[in-house]
Amino acid sequence: MAADANACPLPNRNGDDRLRELLGTPCTIAVVGMSSNRERPSNEVGIYLRDHGFTIIPVHPKETEIEGMKVYADLESIPSDIKVTIVDLFVAGPRTGPLVDQAAKIGAPVLWFQPGAENAESEAHARELGMEVYSGTCT
Repeated sequence: MAADANACPLPNRNGDDRLRELLGTPCTIAVVGMSSNRERPSNEVGIYLRDHGFTIIPVHPKETEIEGMKVYADLESIPSDIKVTIVDLFVAGPRTGPLVDQAAKIGAPVLWFQPGAENAESEAHARELGMEVYSGTCT
């Protein structure tokens, strides 16, 4: 049984034109920590987004394919011709620091810290690097 999607807080898109634009237009999302286990929220969210028109790039060092999608070991392994708009983090907060730098290196303009991935230092660093940061809600 998949996790209850309602258990994860959704962002309030009302009154936030940028958020409405970002999530209202399909783009490419790298889902870091995406699991092949259908019980995991990272799988449920990634598949949901894929099924709603977004291009999903799974990133996980121990997976090779998830639901027919090629998995990359890390953000820097994603081919440079793939322009990632959002890096969606499904990793523990203390592990997010290096991912901020990797996201900046591949030119991703948006970093999304899912519930459990929040980390004030990493979020501040991402903002210092010029990235938009969303935290504590589901994509």
